[in-house]
Amino acid sequence: MRSVRRISDARDLLAEQRRRGCSIGLVPTMGNIHAGHLALLERCREECDYSVVTIFVNPLQFGPNEDYAAYPRTFDEDREILARHGCNLLLHPSAEEVYGERPELTTRVHVPELSERWCGASRPGHFDGVATVVTRLLNFVQADTAYFGLKDYQQFLLIRKLAADLGLNTRIAGVETLREDDGLARSSRNAYLSAIERQAAPALYLTLCGITEEIRSGERDYSGIAARGRERLTLAGFKPDYLGICNAHTLRPAGIEDQELVILAAAFLGGTRLIDNLRLAIDPIPAA
Repeated sequence: MRSVRRISDARDLLAEQRRRGCSIGLVPTMGNIHAGHLALLERCREECDYSVVTIFVNPLQFGPNEDYAAYPRTFDEDREILARHGCNLLLHPSAEEVYGERPELTTRVHVPELSERWCGASRPGHFDGVATVVTRLLNFVQADTAYFGLKDYQQFLLIRKLAADLGLNTRIAGVETLREDDGLARSSRNAYLSAIERQAAPALYLTLCGITEEIRSGERDYSGIAARGRERLTLAGFKPDYLGICNAHTLRPAGIEDQELVILAAAFLGGTRLIDNLRLAIDPIPAA
């Protein structure tokens, strides 16, 4: 595995792979590599000849009261894990390399509507930071395919839209959420949970499963279902940020005519904010 910090060095290595006719896959990460990231890398290696992983803790996507400084940085361990799992190129640039000397003055990318709902409403500016860094990484690497986890479903839709809108020549592929045995979605932020909080954490996934069953059984009062879900989370020790049942393509609140749905949730457990989602397809309501 090659490991480089400079964009120019990465581009030189990638140009050589293209001359050899290799397809290139990209897995963008913020490090603290876990099994969920490795699932993305595995899919990348299955579909592409040459795999690139980026590690960059992006300052633009953290709000003023969020955990940028505390975000786990485990670069030496990450590099060893990626090398063992067949990564070909690790790109780990500095903020100056990505944004220049004045990151606060860099050009920003904004995806209307999708960036303003749910996590976007709770974390103003977050998705502009995500869209900006992903656009730059896609431009730096110019991969054939880039791989993103579907745990961050809103982020996935947003990245897919920006790639289409900007005419970027990279396919955006979603990889299903990897879960612990008790259902908790794998996430770097799980490391923040205390032992007691970790025992309570699977209630988020179980609540989404319960909502799925309600909908499959024919219940269509989506606002009522969501309200009951938030109550269950509160009883389990969470402080809900949001829980919504949405059209799976637009993320607008679901209506009776929608057949492809996603249940989105974010909730605090202690000081840790967890997110999760479940998608489902339902049959249309028969005409009266």
